[in-house]
Amino acid sequence: MTQDDKTTHFGFQTVAEDQKSGMVHGVFTRVASKYDVMNDLMSMGIHRVWKDAMMDWLAPRPGQRLLDVAGGTGDVAFRFLGRAGDSARATVLDLTESMLIEGQKRAEAENLSHALDWTVGDAMALPFPDSSFDVYTISFGIRNVTRIDDALREAYRVLRPGGRLMVLEFSQIPNDGLQKLYDLYSFNVIPVMGKIVANDRDSYQYLVESIRKFPDQDRFAAMVADAGFEQVKYRNLSMGIAALHSGWKL
Repeated sequence: MTQDDKTTHFGFQTVAEDQKSGMVHGVFTRVASKYDVMNDLMSMGIHRVWKDAMMDWLAPRPGQRLLDVAGGTGDVAFRFLGRAGDSARATVLDLTESMLIEGQKRAEAENLSHALDWTVGDAMALPFPDSSFDVYTISFGIRNVTRIDDALREAYRVLRPGGRLMVLEFSQIPNDGLQKLYDLYSFNVIPVMGKIVANDRDSYQYLVESIRKFPDQDRFAAMVADAGFEQVKYRNLSMGIAALHSGWKL
């Protein structure tokens, strides 16, 4: 099979690998202006609690350099800088320039522009030298990457020895009954909400489907370990609706 023949999933669709990045780019270009509002509505604000839990486990320190991949509007980077202090610095990388523009507006409003860099780029081919960062984060973004293994290897490459990976992503509830209830909400409410708020049902249908295609907690932890990370652990959030994954480059 040639590279051109390889396929992957875009939600529940099967697409050519070389098409997925463009399709994902289209989704986030369309939803950029409503992205933060929709996050609050879809999760009833709980995504903020999850991101705070991420920072609690990460425990940012002064002077650290963060790379936040698929960081879009800067939510995680802002939290990191708030915990790490003025001597820290964050680089936000995203495939979609319009998401970064929304983040830059927020950074200016919150007087954080001096500590932030914004880069358009691909998680599978990061435009940074080896051993450039102390911390790599990606929140609700890795399930949109065409080849997750490649993204994890790139994360390992750009981290310094002693650096830490942390992934926040939707996951699977380890209870069939509760998972079915959550699926009913996701498939019946979120796309309708996307139509009403963002005038874009299809993009939010894809986002719901992409969650169901993402590996469960144990399988994803194994992928993190296969990329070279050690001390790989995960914590479920809200019964497993989301999960935090942590690994170290030793």
